[in-house]
Amino acid sequence: MRSISNTSQRKKKKRGCRGSCSNLDEVRTLSGSMSPALKSNPDLHACKPGQKFRAALLRCRSPVVAAVILSFGNVLNYMDRCTVAGVALDIQKDFEVSDSVVALLQTVFICSFMVAAPIFGYLGDRFNRKAILSCGIFFWSTVTLLSSFISKEYYWLFVLSRGLVGIGESSYSSISPTIIGDLFTNNKRTMMLSFFYLAIPLGSGLGYILGTSAKVAAGDWHWALRVSPVLGMTAAALILLFVPEPKRGSADQMGGRIKTRTSWLCDMKTLAKNRSYVFSSLASAAVSFATGAFGIWIPIYLARAQVVQKTAIAEPCDNEEICSSTESFVFGAITCITGLLGVLIGAATTRLCRKKTERADPLVCAVSMLGSAIFICLIFVVAKKNIIGAYVCIFIGETLLFLNWAITADILMFVVIPTRRATAVAFQSFTSHLLGDAGSPYLIGLISDSLRQSYATSSLWRFLSLGYALMLCPFIIVLGGMFFLATALFFLDDREKAQNQLSQLSRPSTSVKV
Repeated sequence: MRSISNTSQRKKKKRGCRGSCSNLDEVRTLSGSMSPALKSNPDLHACKPGQKFRAALLRCRSPVVAAVILSFGNVLNYMDRCTVAGVALDIQKDFEVSDSVVALLQTVFICSFMVAAPIFGYLGDRFNRKAILSCGIFFWSTVTLLSSFISKEYYWLFVLSRGLVGIGESSYSSISPTIIGDLFTNNKRTMMLSFFYLAIPLGSGLGYILGTSAKVAAGDWHWALRVSPVLGMTAAALILLFVPEPKRGSADQMGGRIKTRTSWLCDMKTLAKNRSYVFSSLASAAVSFATGAFGIWIPIYLARAQVVQKTAIAEPCDNEEICSSTESFVFGAITCITGLLGVLIGAATTRLCRKKTERADPLVCAVSMLGSAIFICLIFVVAKKNIIGAYVCIFIGETLLFLNWAITADILMFVVIPTRRATAVAFQSFTSHLLGDAGSPYLIGLISDSLRQSYATSSLWRFLSLGYALMLCPFIIVLGGMFFLATALFFLDDREKAQNQLSQLSRPSTSVKV
């Protein structure tokens, strides 16, 4: 009897410790006196410091806090990616490589990124997502830091390190949007995804600014690669501590839960038959083609334009320890501002147009893409005579181009059921990179090298050849606009199919066994 009594007392004490611990503020009434009911409860006692920390941690794990932290991680992903582009001239000078060879850095990065994306998509639909995210960020942060110590005799090793960074960043881009998709729904999800995808232009712009500022401050471009790793490791810790692991589909099912899970092969077959998903993925590839090429080549193109206009005395890297061009910094600032405007305008326009038509999402993307192509064409017409005019065209063209990032993600959330969203995001990423920025920087560099073979020493021809190569981008953007128009034709049917599939795979959570 005594052992039974001791056991019950230990259980009661344990239960009181977990569920009824409190501090002084929690047991007093508004008048400041002790509540009689609480005072008479023998199981109530003060929390230990560790329990207070855990309780505070749980209170901080709100959906909004999670979305902010995930967006911060996305900023770092793109900041690290574009830091290399921001010091591309310095890398080209230090390693003594041509246009096409320096573009290999981006091509190798994207190729490893897109190959790893389907793998992480499969893992993200089946295992703990925030653990995968944290490990991925820690991995690419470590590799980026180590790559800053590679000497110029080992360019191949530097290229390889960018491939490893691509694997780490792929885990984040494939999985993090699905967590936000499971925390919010409808217009609130659109708003949070807009905030999340705002990180793409913001992080990209900050990457250029960071790269330029760090190399100038330290007098060495290698220091540009030593800032983002520290921030990346901080983000990994924040994700582990404050981001919850929501049940897949919890926001969409209004309390229901999925009772069956389809196979990976079935998921892929269904996605291949989803016309809205296929066409929006192809449109996304067109955006990636243009942004990948611009990210590497526009700062270099504008630096060469300054030489042609005689506003720069000589090439930016001539007789300099570090390249003196400011175009990367200016382009980064423009990208930050246009990204903010584009995402906000895109979300507001879509919300407004949904009142007029249910096909608003793909139609807004199509119109913005077609408008963007016009102003991007004008960049290469104006740049030879007026650098300010070129910046204005870049500003308007990028704003229109960035309108569709968050909307494209929302289209996917509408037409794909929750249990295959990570796979869908991963394969959309794979497709957009395979057909987009995996090859566009190298292709533009290759065309530029081929065009100026006969006039290698001419500053004018170095400028013109790169401009002619970049003229390919507006035509690809127009093609992307056509794909978004095709998406609009099938959007309503595919959304209805996804809703029907979700209702078949789920059951109410109110059924309790007694």
